[in-house]
Amino acid sequence: MPRLARVLQGSHNLPRSGSFDAVGLFSKKPKDPLHSAPGWKLFGRVPPRENPQKDSRIIQQDGNPSSLTSVSTPNLLSAGEYEARTGKMVAGPVQPPHGRRKNLEFEPLSTTALILEDRPANLPAKSAEEAQRHRLEYDEMVAEAKRREMKEAQRKKKLMKERFRQEESIASAMVTWNSEILPNWESMRHTRRVRELWWQGLPPSVRGRVWSLAVGNELNITPELYEIFLSRAKEKWRSFSETSSESEADDSAASQADRESSLDLIKLDISRTFPSLFIFQKGGPYHDLLHSVLGAYTCYRPDVGYVQGMSFIAAVLILNLEEADAFIAFANLLNKPCQMAFFRVDHDLMLKYFAAFEVFFEENLPRLFSHFNSYKLTPDLYLIDWIFTLYSKSLPLDLACRVWDVFCRDSEEFLFRTALGILRLYEEVLLHMDFIHIAQFLTRLPEDIAPDRLFGCIAAVQMLSGNRKWTQVFSALMKDGKDVDKNNSPALKS
Repeated sequence: MPRLARVLQGSHNLPRSGSFDAVGLFSKKPKDPLHSAPGWKLFGRVPPRENPQKDSRIIQQDGNPSSLTSVSTPNLLSAGEYEARTGKMVAGPVQPPHGRRKNLEFEPLSTTALILEDRPANLPAKSAEEAQRHRLEYDEMVAEAKRREMKEAQRKKKLMKERFRQEESIASAMVTWNSEILPNWESMRHTRRVRELWWQGLPPSVRGRVWSLAVGNELNITPELYEIFLSRAKEKWRSFSETSSESEADDSAASQADRESSLDLIKLDISRTFPSLFIFQKGGPYHDLLHSVLGAYTCYRPDVGYVQGMSFIAAVLILNLEEADAFIAFANLLNKPCQMAFFRVDHDLMLKYFAAFEVFFEENLPRLFSHFNSYKLTPDLYLIDWIFTLYSKSLPLDLACRVWDVFCRDSEEFLFRTALGILRLYEEVLLHMDFIHIAQFLTRLPEDIAPDRLFGCIAAVQMLSGNRKWTQVFSALMKDGKDVDKNNSPALKS
């Protein structure tokens, strides 16, 4: 079962008011009956009148059918309420200038009222054409608002329907994996049906188990062996905390310094692993677990040690597997040829991978390939980060897990096919960028990548050069010691 991060919600009791009497602290000003009766209107304060206040929430119709008022206008404060809230006395009734009508019957209650009500008595009345035009404008406003509401409702309904469809698909796939595929793993893993299900994404409940089976355990690591190397790592941490000047008898001073630096780097890198999740940072529920897996690996493979980027790979495994199983999968995954070449920084072998990638880059995206070459933009500028973290840092986590699904099925080839899928997805954007902007864009990909669009682009990538597949192209490069198809490859010149 995959691990689920538990969000602990602490109950924070707010302090309550004390029992002292606050009447003497904030005394209220007495209401002046002369100033509390008048009401307020949109256009200022008016003298009191005997007619009841209009209710803005009800459409009122006077004797004239064309005299319509608005709906949904906030109630205005009376003078008394205004005084009580602000503590300010309101001046006496404002006397209108000489010659102006004192009792206007016009009282607009909203912008709608301004459109639909009759004009005040001191202004010319609306013509029939103008009144009709105002009604049509109002009707159009209401119709447009309804259209927007309908469109938003349809969008939400579509999203909900798609979510239900995905949930049903995941539930159905989970039953298939648990009841048919996993019990008969060796005989069914390479069938067409299983490969198609694999491409659609593994259900989260079986993802960890399928990854473990697909990666395998060629190193024959057991949970007991993990505990042994974890104990060694803890001893190292204790010795480093006690003294940093002495080295153990079994290790040279240089090797000890390398290991110490590696263990220190783990602490720094863990804090930068999926920071938005807040579960791997210090104090988080999986901080110690990630620290243990990475520390045990540095003792298991001191020749490799810890390299930046490993924490993202280990974190993804921890989210889907138990501790010992995560370590076993982690060690075997990093033992694959491609990952070992990158994490051991085997420069010559890395250049072979870059050269093979460029063969398929030019085959699938010739325009973008030429554009990159015109700026001498080599694959190492963007591929290294993608390969080091298996896209878990560059892509949203759920999308990265789906990339991992097919990577476990197709091995290293899918890592480079995914890179070509990303370039294909943003080809038109990249063609209008210069060197700096391309490097920045590929280093920090958009966060709203649609999984279906990306996998559609990945599916459109053909991993064939002539009649040769990825393994054949890469084998030819390894055999000849040079790129037989790309003697002018920028990657080989770097």
